[in-house]
Amino acid sequence: MNFKKIIKYLLITLPWFLSSIIFKIDTNYYKTLNLPIFAPPSYLFPIVWIILFILIGISIYQTISKSNSTYKIYLTINYLANQFFTLCFFTIKNNFLSFADCLIVLISSMYLYIETKDINKNAAKYLIPYIIWNIYATILSFSILCLN
Repeated sequence: MNFKKIIKYLLITLPWFLSSIIFKIDTNYYKTLNLPIFAPPSYLFPIVWIILFILIGISIYQTISKSNSTYKIYLTINYLANQFFTLCFFTIKNNFLSFADCLIVLISSMYLYIETKDINKNAAKYLIPYIIWNIYATILSFSILCLN
């Protein structure tokens, strides 16, 4: 792999980590909540998100040069909603906004998958774990909203 490809991949992937750098992740807040029995321990979240961001980056890397405006719109909506969650949940500590944002991330990730699949079927496969996690995260977020 050449240096230019590595730089391009990093420029695509690194912004996904932005909210975790800008907004403090208050794991103590998560631990104080009434959580459903299926809630993972707080240490698992960064591991999952690192893996997902790497996969999202691969998908975007393989798609962006052939993308159309619809793809870019869904990608932008999904990216912004994804970044907004950290602010809603860990900084503002608003469980309703967090749930609403999770719903937007889930729906936009499904549309992003469909658009990606139209452009590059192989690249779309990298988004499947993201969608599965978003389904789980939305259910978890709704449960947290109901329990707190």
